[in-house]
Order: sequence, then structure tokens, then C-alpha cells
Amino acid sequence: MANTPAEYIQHHLQNLVFGSHPVNGWSFAQNHEQVKEMGFWAIHVDTLGWSVAMGMVFLFLFSRVAKRANAGVPSGLQNLVEMVIEFVEGVVKDTFHGRNPVVAPLALTIFVWVFLMNSLKWIPVDYIPGLASLMGVPYFKIVPTADPNGTFGLSLGVFILILFYSVKVKGFGGFTKELAFTPFNHWSLVPFNLFLEILGLLTKPLSLALRLFGNMYAGEVVFILIALLPFFAQPFLNVPWAIFHILVIPLQAFIFMVLTVVYLSAAHEDHH
Repeated sequence: MANTPAEYIQHHLQNLVFGSHPVNGWSFAQNHEQVKEMGFWAIHVDTLGWSVAMGMVFLFLFSRVAKRANAGVPSGLQNLVEMVIEFVEGVVKDTFHGRNPVVAPLALTIFVWVFLMNSLKWIPVDYIPGLASLMGVPYFKIVPTADPNGTFGLSLGVFILILFYSVKVKGFGGFTKELAFTPFNHWSLVPFNLFLEILGLLTKPLSLALRLFGNMYAGEVVFILIALLPFFAQPFLNVPWAIFHILVIPLQAFIFMVLTVVYLSAAHEDHH
């Protein structure tokens, strides 16, 4: 798939992109230059596919447990699902100070879905791209959260909910008044307040997306670099780094969930 270490790294960091090419029409990109030429509306097929696949795994597992729940002798999977639900429920109770039946299910969905997408990083970096190459697929990344398009998609969804509940709870007038008169409650400082508050509002989805992407992308790069080492040296670095990611993967899912709940809690606070 690659002749030099640089080509190997570039190959493993490029998504499978489908889009409208000015010369080839609607097609899969064969190199990085074609991705640029396709422009903004190019689709990262691997990111989208694996995101949907992990979402389906989440729905399948939790619906299966819900249908087969047994109060007498619960299965190991049921115990695990119940532990996750109780954990998320506790976080929401401690963090969210409003009343909204959507927040807890949303927090559960975000935590499990992001965790499942992050956990794809445990698969060795050469396995899936190698299989894809044998089937004629030039590029194939499997960690959706190592793609900024994936993390920004998640964070934009959260941002839309923040705006929706801010207006719903406070009213459009109350929301704009909060932006205009916070933190300084004086008409002469309205422009300064608006600048600060709008900037702070826009940084919420930005911080959500970049934090998750940065951690997952950096981890993927390190795994790729380890794969370039001689075979006998790889276990000495690959295993410790994989163990480290056993902590990082759930931690990043937890942080994304908690920040989402915190932002939604702030959106439900009506100070007027």
C-alpha cells in the first residue's frame, strides 16, 4: 500500500472520500489532491459508515437487553447495561439542574456511541485498511472520532440543542437579553457583552469537537508510528500504548457527555 514511511502514514490518515470531481465526476478519490478538488461536499464514506454501524450496535445491544431483562438472574450483558445506565443517570442528576426528559437518554446515547466509536482504535491499524485494499478500496479509516468531520457533526448537533432549549426556556427575548446584558448589566456595554457571549457560545461546539478529535487523532498517529517500527520492537510500545488507550477511550466519551449535559443545563437556566 505504501513504499515509504511517509506514504504509509499519509495512506493510513486519509479517509475514503466520495464526491463530485471536476474531471472524473462522482467517484471515489484516489489521492489527496482529488479530495481537495472535490471541495466541501465530499463525503467521508468510512467515517459515516462506521458511525452508523456503531450506532446500530448500541441500539441492538440495549434493545436486546431491554427485551430480555430478567429481574431474577440477570445476564452479564444486562448487568453491564444497567451499570452504564445508572452511571449516566447519576452524572445527569449531579450536573443537570433543569427538568427535561430528553437529557438523560441523550447523555446515555452520547456516552455509549462515542465510546463505541473510540473503541475501534483497539483494532490494529493495518487490519481493516489491509482488508479494504485487497477488495480494491484505496483508503479506509475506521475511527470516526479521529476525523474532524465526525466530531464536528456530533458537536453541531449538541450546539443546535443548546440554541433550541435556550430559546424555548428563556424565550427569544430573554435569550437575547441574557446575551446583551451578561456579564455587565449596563446598556453602554451591550456590544462588549455580545462579543463575549457570542464568542463563548460558539466556542462550545468548537471545544467539544476539537478535544475529542485531537485525542483520538493523536492516538491514531502514535499507533501508526509504532507500526513502522521493526516487528520485534512493536509489542514493547504497542501494548503499553493500547493499555493507556483503555483509559483514554472511555475518558473522552465521559468528557464529551459531561460537557454536553453542562451546556444544556446552562441553556435551561433562566435568570430573568
